[in-house]
Amino acid sequence: QVQLVESGGGLVQAGGSLRLSCAASGRTFGRYAMAWFRQASGKEREIVAGISWSGGSTYYEASVKGRFTISRDNANNTVYLQMNSLKPEDTAVYYCAADSQSRYPSRSRREYNSWGQGTQVTVSS
Repeated sequence: QVQLVESGGGLVQAGGSLRLSCAASGRTFGRYAMAWFRQASGKEREIVAGISWSGGSTYYEASVKGRFTISRDNANNTVYLQMNSLKPEDTAVYYCAADSQSRYPSRSRREYNSWGQGTQVTVSS
């Protein structure tokens, strides 16, 4: 199983930016899909963005499209989430996830078999 460690969360004012990072263990990072999910208090965990094994294909949830960018650096086993124009409704715990059985990201959290511990993002109004 892949070990994932997120970093980069914090408190930011509305309109600001944050960049999340997720470092993965293992030598096969460049062969499978990755994604970022988030879970707000009292809500279900939802996908934010996904990226294919090569980075050539990405997916964004509608509310973040045009504001967030997912990318990956396969040489350094890292996936990123650049978040711009942040809104209070983006406040949540953000999780990095790996689907080591697929090259392309699924929208369903059930397809992901490795998860990070989560990092808190709080956007103040």
